[in-house]
Amino acid sequence: MAVLRTFLYLLVYPGILFLFAYSTFSEWFDRKVYARLQNRMGPTHTGRFGLLQPIADFFKLLAKEDIVPEAADKGLFNVLPAISLAVVSTAALLLPLWNFDLAKPGLTSFSGDIIVMLYLLSLPTLILFLAAWSSTNLFSTIGGARVLTMLFGYEVPLFLAVLSPAILANSWRLAEIAAFYQAKPLLLLVNVLGFLVALIAVQAKLERTPFDIPDAETEIVGGTFTEYSGKKLALFRLTFDIELVVASGLLAAVFLGGFPGGVVLGLILFVVKTLFVIFLLSLIRALTSRIRIDQVVAFAWKILAPLAVLQLLATILLKGFLS
Repeated sequence: MAVLRTFLYLLVYPGILFLFAYSTFSEWFDRKVYARLQNRMGPTHTGRFGLLQPIADFFKLLAKEDIVPEAADKGLFNVLPAISLAVVSTAALLLPLWNFDLAKPGLTSFSGDIIVMLYLLSLPTLILFLAAWSSTNLFSTIGGARVLTMLFGYEVPLFLAVLSPAILANSWRLAEIAAFYQAKPLLLLVNVLGFLVALIAVQAKLERTPFDIPDAETEIVGGTFTEYSGKKLALFRLTFDIELVVASGLLAAVFLGGFPGGVVLGLILFVVKTLFVIFLLSLIRALTSRIRIDQVVAFAWKILAPLAVLQLLATILLKGFLS
């Protein structure tokens, strides 16, 4: 039974099959909300309400010609899309979607898994830089440099904001953090500022408007992905879809009380809470326009970082008061 449970966990739910289905649905939801906020229809024709459009786009890219630039570092250029997909899929397994026994940490739920989750979510950024650099295209190289520049801006506020609820919960395990706020839901209000900081930082991590500087089509063609096509571009697009789900799931687990109630109810709550986070990200995307790279870094260090520190200080003071 334990072997079957592990098999289902890795391959079905919340494994790769679930991730593929739900991440493509999340892309459809994001595109639909974004379109409606701009008074457009969004996907409509492929499947009912256009639900199958992201899947159709994925398989269409798989069928396209896969071109590798002659001057590219072919080893890195070919393997990096698969590595990026593997990294975010591994991060997804750390989300507390099953009703974990808090007394017996398992293979994918352990003390410190929130640190591992944040580490895994940082790796795709470095992979994107390497992908851009290995292609040797000028536009890609500029996009890769912007990817790293942004990393130094949003990463610190994101870490401080996400770890503040963990300090109050006195745990570095996602399942225990979620259980703490399920037992004391009023304390979720303490982390509202941290949630807003983390939400904006995630928007930057996913390179969504107004932080889509690394792949700005009007400036540098396609930035990081200028030379990518076919299967490799499809894997990168799927990586971003899954990263959107994982990042939304992380914010839901830490700031919105997690997903209690076993597998079925936990799945329903996971979908509802992650779609709520994605809706907020789509709202930010619709209400803003692209800013310059220097403005991103300045905004991160002058506004997001001080707010994250303020959240951390409030959490520490409240923890001392409660103890």
